[in-house]
Amino acid sequence: MNPSPHIAALYVHPVKSCAGIALALADALPTGLAHDREWMVIDPEGRFVTQREAPRMALVQTALDDGGLKLAVGGASLKVPFEHDGAVRTVSVWRSKVPAFDAGEEAATFFSDFLGRPLRLVRFDARHARLSNREWTAGLKAPNLFSDGYPVLVATEASLADLNARIGGAPLPMSRFRPNIVLGGVGAWAEDGILDFRAGEVELRIVKPCTRCVVTTTDQVRGEPDGVEPIRTLMTFRNDRRVGGVTFGQNAIIRRPGRLAVGNAVSF
Repeated sequence: MNPSPHIAALYVHPVKSCAGIALALADALPTGLAHDREWMVIDPEGRFVTQREAPRMALVQTALDDGGLKLAVGGASLKVPFEHDGAVRTVSVWRSKVPAFDAGEEAATFFSDFLGRPLRLVRFDARHARLSNREWTAGLKAPNLFSDGYPVLVATEASLADLNARIGGAPLPMSRFRPNIVLGGVGAWAEDGILDFRAGEVELRIVKPCTRCVVTTTDQVRGEPDGVEPIRTLMTFRNDRRVGGVTFGQNAIIRRPGRLAVGNAVSF
């Protein structure tokens, strides 16, 4: 028998497309979990760079402390202070063009050397609001940082278990899908039927199925493509014409900010 609905895991990904961090506690802000996708790697034209084109980004480990963001990979390490507010540059993430603070030459060298191409690290300029698509938020203002488009990504343990049973073989870990909130104690694909839910003092609203791309086929431990799963199997039963792709998980917005904790009871 399943336990009652609860938060089974919390994750933040401070740098878009780099390794995430599992948390016991997280502050849910209007823009998403604190520091999630707050930094982003860009090319010389200011365009965002992700695992879609650079799967080895998965190997860059991230950590947060009171002073700032810590990065490490292959013996190299770097700390970017929270208070750093370098030159402002315009950057692009999908269709959005937003101002961001350049993290400086040391950070640029860190990523350029590791990925073998000229790159820079930027931090979202919080003086600017990047809003989610109001067609999906029913007109509600939902700011986000450098996520693909919405503040929070919600997945469930049962949906991953069902997907892995359909794939067969070695199970894929949740890290392939890079969620923020993982729910336990609910049935497979229950997230498809949820609108509003509450955990602790936080209220969220699910607004749009999350389309999945080639990043889900990247082994997050090796930083290398690993075949065609889960996309091949998702195409057999999760192809959603409304969003033009296969889906796993749901995008959500924060209706009431607050503190989240693993183990929080969830109510619908």
